[in-house]
Amino acid sequence: MDWTTAANRLAGRVTDPDSRWRAPVASVARHQLVPRWWDVDDAGAWVLRDGASNPEAWAEAAYADRSLVTRVGGLHADQAGPDDRPEGLPTSSATLPSLVVRMLRHARLGPGLSVLGLGTGAGGLTAYACYRVGDVRVTSLDVDPYLVSAAGERLAGMNYRPKMVTADATEHVPGTYDRIVTTVGMPPGPGLRPVLGALREGGRLATTLGRTSLIVTGWKSPAGDLIGQIERDTAGFMLTRSGDDYPPVLTKLFTVARNAEGDEISTGRYPVVDVANAWELRSMLEVTTPGVDLAYEQRGRTRAAYMVHPDGSWARASAEWTDRPTVHQHGPQRLWDALERIRNRLNAEGSLPLLGAHVRIASDGVVHLSRGQWRASMGAP
Repeated sequence: MDWTTAANRLAGRVTDPDSRWRAPVASVARHQLVPRWWDVDDAGAWVLRDGASNPEAWAEAAYADRSLVTRVGGLHADQAGPDDRPEGLPTSSATLPSLVVRMLRHARLGPGLSVLGLGTGAGGLTAYACYRVGDVRVTSLDVDPYLVSAAGERLAGMNYRPKMVTADATEHVPGTYDRIVTTVGMPPGPGLRPVLGALREGGRLATTLGRTSLIVTGWKSPAGDLIGQIERDTAGFMLTRSGDDYPPVLTKLFTVARNAEGDEISTGRYPVVDVANAWELRSMLEVTTPGVDLAYEQRGRTRAAYMVHPDGSWARASAEWTDRPTVHQHGPQRLWDALERIRNRLNAEGSLPLLGAHVRIASDGVVHLSRGQWRASMGAP
């Protein structure tokens, strides 16, 4: 495989000619980090791809600016057989290189600075960071011991030997660092405390907040909190997990939401939208109504959106194309109403007050947001 030519083409796509990240992207053999991965077939099922059995497809996938899913549920592609069809959510991936580069830029790495990459995955960010600042200054952490071990071995094959750590970052982050950059969505509140505690005074954090597309960057103050902003940039990462897989989704409640009448039926104001992929709406929904899970279906011209919450609340909105939807809701919260309030604000003001907002992450992990007269907190007890 002529991977150097492919890596150079990738570097040309995801970095500028004068970028300090061009050489790392062009020099890392990304295909070695992802020998096998999961793809989705025409029926929507997960299917295993093995690089060595099709080198041309391997090179095309590895040096495209795309994420490659390496683990679904509890099954890693390295450990799967060709007939395995895992079910569940992706739990690890090789993040698309352009996003890795953007997160590293937000972290502002530099000579002599120690860096923690939180969320090892396939090891791509770790490899780029090792090339840039030297492996002796790089640590990579993941909750999954296999991911840490496999990435460590593959990085060593490239002559990179960073410190590899297995730990649950929402419980404990060993060591202290000048820079911390995450490729997972961190939970506001107590789950952020260990990360903040591992950042040195004057150090910089670049992370996303779980269930949002919000990139938070900031500097740790002498008082121990983080002062920064929501970048005018977005990213979508998997949630952090503390175990082998994510907790079970609210499957039974989704079934209820698909079929029950609910205790309130109304006509919605706006067309049905796939909220999970309307990133700004999704982010604001997590700020105002944290913990909502989402689903969306489209069959022909019929659209349906479902929202469920651990407190038992659910909502279903369905309509033909862009017609006003019939909305069924139930439980202590009116979830579709919460979404429509956000859409009202977006339509009235032309934007939401998220991107560019001031951020303060207190030592207890609570994220305080402000922009103009708007105030909000995430992760508060």
